This record gives sequence, structure tokens and C-alpha cells, in this order.
Amino acid sequence: MPSLPRLRRTVAGLTLAGVAATVGLTASTSTADSPNPVTPGNMVGYGFDQCEAPSQAAMTAWLTSSPFRAVGIYMSGALRFCQAQTNLTPTWVQTQLATGWRLLPIHLGAQASCTTRARYQNDKISADPTNAYAAARTQGRNEANVAVTAARNLGIVAQSTIYYDLEAFNAGIASCRSSSLWFLSAWSRQLHKLGYVSGVYSSALSGIKILDDARVTPGNTATLPDQIWIADWNNVADPNSSFVRPDGWVGHRIHQYQGGHNETWGGVSINIDRNYLDLSGVAAPPPPPPPATSTTSDKLSDPKCTPASINRPAYGLTAPRTRTSLVVPLQCLLKQQGLFTRPVSGTWNPATTAAVKGWQARVHHPVQRAFTQSDWTSLLAAGNSATVLSAGVRNPDVVRVQRALNAALSADLRITGGYNRKTQRSVVAYQKRVGIKPTGVVATLTWRALSRGRR
Repeated sequence: MPSLPRLRRTVAGLTLAGVAATVGLTASTSTADSPNPVTPGNMVGYGFDQCEAPSQAAMTAWLTSSPFRAVGIYMSGALRFCQAQTNLTPTWVQTQLATGWRLLPIHLGAQASCTTRARYQNDKISADPTNAYAAARTQGRNEANVAVTAARNLGIVAQSTIYYDLEAFNAGIASCRSSSLWFLSAWSRQLHKLGYVSGVYSSALSGIKILDDARVTPGNTATLPDQIWIADWNNVADPNSSFVRPDGWVGHRIHQYQGGHNETWGGVSINIDRNYLDLSGVAAPPPPPPPATSTTSDKLSDPKCTPASINRPAYGLTAPRTRTSLVVPLQCLLKQQGLFTRPVSGTWNPATTAAVKGWQARVHHPVQRAFTQSDWTSLLAAGNSATVLSAGVRNPDVVRVQRALNAALSADLRITGGYNRKTQRSVVAYQKRVGIKPTGVVATLTWRALSRGRR
């Protein structure tokens, strides 16, 4: 986890209504009387974490300019970094969730009994093995109680995930390893009892290792977390680590792949760690390129699947003998969704029919052999639907919108990944067509309409 953040620029704070106006949310997206959504929920994409919850101005700047859509926050715990957390309030939480951020609440309490870090020496997990590490288990339950109280006070609702931060330790010491395992087991059990999802952040070589080893140990009775957050700074933006078995927590992983460094988006610099999230609940498609630049591409598993083969000015009704030139992008995109498992051939075959019907059933469209413009719109818009897009933004989510508009409107947009004037005009036209306030900004309601294939 990162050191103290260093902001090079500060801007006056914004109210929830002000942020909603800035990013183009309608009044119905969130109100003071409506409950916050579960966080982080299902998500595949990039996130960051830092010591201090960023200012509202920083969060707004990064929402509209960065590729990140999730943010880790030190919510609670006696040993958490940045104890003051002046920005972290119920209003801050509500604002971020309303505008599309996914929050990763972090609790940093007692640390492993063998930790050598000076600041952790007065709050360590008991290594007493009596009664199957009863003292450690009691500590784990108590930490969960504290974390849930803090979460509720901030408006982080039940079914959200809370991540225990167990910093690196020597997993080769048996008592340290066992006490940590039973501590984390009690943490997970108590979170479940209180209605929350259990997550654990730790080094791939210590905390994550003991959990992964317990997972494959016959007769293991420890309760394992629902999600793991792997600290493995290998600079590879995917959910994997060479130190973790590939079959564990598939679709329930976060990988912290780069440690503390400054990044600047929207004119605001923050010291962050980078993370890649696969919280899809299923095996996810290969991740997009790391957000080091504003370029976009499709990193699919078939050589025929490239941006050039997928990008089209329009996507019309496609069937075995109708618009066969669209079969390649159709197979590529269905492959990305895990529905088409054969090599991409460009020829409509039984596997294509099965994949087409699988997608239509998934999005509650009429199940048939042909793929309609509504089907295309929903498929091309598929993915994280919490990103707010407006003029000047450049990221992979704009590619999804441009393609989906070419399906919904035959808009003839050039797929650039840049939210230009023509894209904005097409968004306005689409919003008018489906009865959404024509703001020219893609936010919750517009994403929802596109994802449902409305046209």
C-alpha cells in the first residue's frame, strides 16, 4: 500500500449536486434518500489506491480523464495509514458511488505475530495455539465488528466487500502462519454473519500464500475470503500472479501490480498504487492494455480479432446469409464474452448460432438465429457501465460507446476512443431517441439504455 499522497494541485470541494452536474448525471441517479449501491460489485478494469481519500476535486478530475474506475480507501483500523482521513465522509462515499466510482474499503488492524515493522509492534495477532488459536480468532472477529461499524457509518451497505490489509510477513514461521490463517478465517466468518463480503489484501508471498495453500489442503476447515487482493508488483496488468495457483478465486481477484508512484490525470497528481480488478464472478476475457497511454485496442485471443476487423460504421441485422462480412466481429465479440469458443472463421456455423442465442438469452432479448441491431448495440456496449464520458475524454470506454452508437443509429462514427464533437452529437441524438435528457454526456441512464440494446 502507498505512502502519503502528494497532491500538486488542489481545487475547491464540490457538493453532490455539483458533481452530478459536472459529470452529467440526472437527478434520478442518486438522492440523499436512496441507499448507496453495493461496492465494488462486479467489475473488470483498473483501480488505484492511496493513503488519503482524495479530495472531491481530484476524484472528479480523475473520473473524467483517467482509466481508473475503482479506488481503495483506508476506511478503518487502529493501524491504518492516514488516520485523519479528512475527506472520507458519508457524503464523499455517496458522491463517488453516485458518479460511477467503485470503492474498495480497506481495514488495517492487527498484524502478523512475526511482523518486524516497528509501527505494528503494539498490535499483533496472538500466536498462542491454545484451543486452535482461539485468541487470534477472537481478534479477527473483533476487527470485523469494527470494520462493519465503520462501513455502516460511511454508508457502505451490506453485501459490499471489506478488505483486510495484512501486510507482508514471514510465512515460513509456523506459528505466525497458523495464527494469521485463523485470524483471517474469523474475519471472514464474522463479515459473513454481519452481511458483508470478505476480502483480504496481502503480499502474494505471505498472506495470499497461506490462504491459497489452505484452499488446496484436504480437510481444511478455515473460512476463506470471497475475494483476494494480491500484492505482486510485477508491472503486469492482469488478475494473475505466478505465486498464486491459477484456479483459485477466478473472477474474484484484484492484482496490485505496481507500487507507489505519482500519476497525473486531469491536471491533478496523486501518489498511487495501480491495480487490475477481475471481480466478474467468472473467468474474465484478457484485460485491455495498461492505462499508460490513451491508445485503445482489443486484446482478444484470436489473431483475426483486431480493432480493424471489429470497427464498423454500422452494424445491421446479421444472419447465416445476411451481412456475412459482420460474422468476424460478431464471433470476436461473442468470444470475448465467453460464448463463442471456436476459432474465429468468419463463417456462420452451429457454434455461432449457439453463441448468438446465448447472448440474446443473457440480455433478455428474443432468442433467434439472427443477430439484430438491438443485439449488436447491447453486445458492443457490454462491460463496466459506471464510467462517465464527456467531451475531451479518451479511453477504451469511448470505443464501446462509438461502436454501440454505430449499431443503434448507423452513426458512421470513426472509432477513435476520443470523445469528439461528432460522438457528442450522436450521443445527444441517441438520448433523444430513447427518451433520456439530451446532455451529450454518457452516464448511468445512457449506459443502461445501450447495454439493454434500446434504439
